[in-house]
Amino acid sequence: MSARSIAVAVALGVGALRPSPAPAQGLDPHQSLAHDIFEELIEINTTDSVGSTTQAAEAMAARLRTAGFPEGDVKVLGPHERKGNLVARLRGTGARRPVLLLAHLDVVEARREDWSVDPFKLLEKDGFYYGRGTTDDKAMAAIWIANLIRYRQEGREPERDIVVALTADEEGGNFNGVQWLLANHRDLIEADYALNEGGGGAIKNGKYVANRVQASEKVYQDFTLEVKNPGGHSSLPVRDNAIYHLAEGLARLAAFDFPVKLNEVTRGYFERMSAIEPEPTASAMKGVLKRPRDPAAVEVLARTPYYNAMMRTTCVATMLQGGHALNALPQTARANVNCRMLPGDSPTASA
Repeated sequence: MSARSIAVAVALGVGALRPSPAPAQGLDPHQSLAHDIFEELIEINTTDSVGSTTQAAEAMAARLRTAGFPEGDVKVLGPHERKGNLVARLRGTGARRPVLLLAHLDVVEARREDWSVDPFKLLEKDGFYYGRGTTDDKAMAAIWIANLIRYRQEGREPERDIVVALTADEEGGNFNGVQWLLANHRDLIEADYALNEGGGGAIKNGKYVANRVQASEKVYQDFTLEVKNPGGHSSLPVRDNAIYHLAEGLARLAAFDFPVKLNEVTRGYFERMSAIEPEPTASAMKGVLKRPRDPAAVEVLARTPYYNAMMRTTCVATMLQGGHALNALPQTARANVNCRMLPGDSPTASA
């Protein structure tokens, strides 16, 4: 079995924080299975604070065992009762070393009061899916499990074992599943290569026109901005206020754009995608490749967060803390700024 055939996925074009297209009605049995698995995963809370990846891992393990996978080839294991990882194996001929299919089960925190719908209930509305993790990364997890079951049902015997690992704490937390498996059960996930999230694709007029491959990854870095102040009583306010000073700094950050930097990969991406994207995106992609670069083209692409993040390092405020009493001037104001730096950029470099 080739890598291409392994990677062929049931079409579940679904989104995480925004709605994404739901499939048309009349699913075939394999697509229906993938949909059911997908729904089950979405409706298991796997946040770090109160959720359980163990519950999700056990649910998928039960499906695999029901499909006939031997007990020894389906394992749920981890360092914490709520942080279980699933490792499952479809045995091949052994002619080649295994391939590893990775996806993470945990999701970013989701407070019910912040959503117009229940984040842990799969909602299909107006041709879209809504729910926490619908893309990141439970769609991929559902696809891997559905395909593994299908291969078993069809009696497939590939040249290499196919190993699926669904892991904990990719989004955050103290028990990153891939790191834990490498440190404690490396033999279970040893492989020639792995397929993971980060790629994607594009369909135009029903035809596949792009298969994206992630060549590198932006560097994750958090910074803490903190302002200290003597404070005082709120009945006698002064302009020297920690919260105001912090707000002024964050306003400057909000107005700041890091410089555009294209490397070999992003230049190639914009060059090839400009041939299939609609206007004005296509022309803007060509414009950012010009020397000198067209500022108007940069502005057009920057309106789309996806393209803006491809072109430059980004930093954004994500959390705020300030003050200690309702009737006192704040003595401390603090903000977390999350940066995603282009490969090659340094956390210590000045903008």
